[in-house]
Amino acid sequence: MNLYGLGLSALNTAQVNLMTTGHNINNAAVEGYNRQTVLQSTAGARATGAGYIGRGVQAVTVQRSYDSFLQNQLVQSQSRGAALVSYGNEISQLNNLFADRTAGVSPAIQKFFESVQAVASTPADAAARQEMIGRSNSLVTQFKEANRFIDNQRHDINTQLTTVVSQINSYIDRVSDMNEQITKARSSASGNHAPNDLLDQRDQLVAELNQLVNVKVYEQDGNFNLALGSGQILLGGPTKFPLHAVPSQADPTRYVVASTYSYTNGVPHLAEVSDSSFSGGQLAGLLQYREDTLDPAQNELGRLAVSIATEFNQVHTEGYSLTGDPGKDYFSVSLGQPMPSEKNTGAATLSISLDSVDQLTAQDYEFLVENDGTDNKLMYRALPNGRFAEVNLDATGSAVIDGLNITVGSLDNAAEGDLWRLTPTRNAADSLALEIEHPGDIAAAGADEDGNALGPANGDTALKLAALQNTKTMGNKGLSFNDAYSQLVNRVAVNGQQNATAAKAQHNLIEQNYSAQQGLSGVNLDEEYLKLNQYADQYRAASRLIDVGSTLFDTLLSLRA
Repeated sequence: MNLYGLGLSALNTAQVNLMTTGHNINNAAVEGYNRQTVLQSTAGARATGAGYIGRGVQAVTVQRSYDSFLQNQLVQSQSRGAALVSYGNEISQLNNLFADRTAGVSPAIQKFFESVQAVASTPADAAARQEMIGRSNSLVTQFKEANRFIDNQRHDINTQLTTVVSQINSYIDRVSDMNEQITKARSSASGNHAPNDLLDQRDQLVAELNQLVNVKVYEQDGNFNLALGSGQILLGGPTKFPLHAVPSQADPTRYVVASTYSYTNGVPHLAEVSDSSFSGGQLAGLLQYREDTLDPAQNELGRLAVSIATEFNQVHTEGYSLTGDPGKDYFSVSLGQPMPSEKNTGAATLSISLDSVDQLTAQDYEFLVENDGTDNKLMYRALPNGRFAEVNLDATGSAVIDGLNITVGSLDNAAEGDLWRLTPTRNAADSLALEIEHPGDIAAAGADEDGNALGPANGDTALKLAALQNTKTMGNKGLSFNDAYSQLVNRVAVNGQQNATAAKAQHNLIEQNYSAQQGLSGVNLDEEYLKLNQYADQYRAASRLIDVGSTLFDTLLSLRA
């Protein structure tokens, strides 16, 4: 090995180091880039009479500073953080709606009962009666507005689910394309060197995908396979199994995520994925918010509307109007009826009616037909995570569950697996309406022992109506109207506070994981500048070695001459 060879090996190695250092400097601010270093080794030696003489240095490969454990920790913490941010963005809007003490349902309830109290004090006063009608309309309007706000947010979540699912599928396509590029790069490179930049880009795609939905990565032969945490495959080898945002079979107004599990002639077969199967990413945040906060809040609002209307009507129909006529229903309200699944094949029917307000809950339910080999049985469970139990039907096919009278028709003609979803109070607030139009129809008066109206100046019934505001008529006689609404407001506020606290803690965890990951993989510009000078010195020294070799060669030639 002559001086030319030694100088050339050093020159080439220094050049590789300089190019790699420059590459690091240029990509220092690129998201997902992992610092690269040149792995060097001696070129070996040759045996001589004077011993082994070194052949110089060689660049073996360029490797990235990467630790899969640190990277996975960072990605998972970011995924969880994205879910909390998504949840927080949604719940802050709902919290603002319910927490407003100057407008909305709470002040409307208060002003309504103040107007009822005014009529109780001066039953014959036309102005007080007109004020009560006006406050009643305001109360109905505020319930409807609050429910409409929730419906709009629910529709917005459906839209966001569609958008996020489309983005997820786009990332699946890009990871699949990157798998192909990496495979081609490995096969085309002599020595099977790792295509570091492509690997970084694929890792970054997976990290960004986890901001949308938490996925598990299974590496096989250098390729990434992707799956949801619950096991549904998203990318298996070259085959992609995209997600879909579709209306739920049990409730078409509610979008759910469906996974592709197979194809027939290119047509995908879909299966709905449980909302609880998602544990991270924006998608999980939206679904968790809808299940934990939005659904219960709308149900509680509906339960309050049903309770106010029912209890008020019960007392109002016991009184007498300004003209001495018996009181009629003051409000009207309706419960949601069971929605049959699109897959039902039997002829059974299911309906509900209100049995008692104090037993009524804000729960959703699912009913299922099972067959024990002899008879059909109707099973039910509370959503989202309750266990199925049998409905104990009487001879008429009826049963009472949580203040609801359940009536089944043609159960014998049902098919096993027939399913109904019931959201009894979900849209009750929107159905609330005022049935009294004329102030004189307010049944403020009471009756004597013989059942005769006590006259227009009597306000006994109005006093009973006013007392309803603080009477514990809900929640097994444990909650008043004010208590129930305060409980609703507090639940939303607590959920929002818990999410904000968790988001702050998660942000700190992300920063810690990012710091640990960057400590290994990040580019330190100061360090790279020092290396740049070091490799430049090596380059100059190698050049000088070649120059010395050239001088010695010229000397030998001059001696020969």
